[in-house]
Amino acid sequence: MRTLIWSNTFLRAFKRLLKKQPERREEIQKTLRLLLDNPLNPKLETHKLKGKLSGTWACSVGYDLRIVFDFVREKDKKEDDIFLIEIGTHDEVY
Repeated sequence: MRTLIWSNTFLRAFKRLLKKQPERREEIQKTLRLLLDNPLNPKLETHKLKGKLSGTWACSVGYDLRIVFDFVREKDKKEDDIFLIEIGTHDEVY
């Protein structure tokens, strides 16, 4: 079974975001559940990043939020875990 691994950077950004916009909590949680279930779900608009973030991935949370993540493989596991790197607006995370 796939798991989400929260980086300290992601956790701080998540808390900061919810402090400013607490109404986004449900939308973010729904996106994280979709990501956990199927990272390539078309609703997430998942895409591989280029440039300084080359090798990482991003998905959309609504119109203006992005989650940057990476796939990590644990030994003896079928599915990759998801390492959450950053959450924020397009300009904040790229």
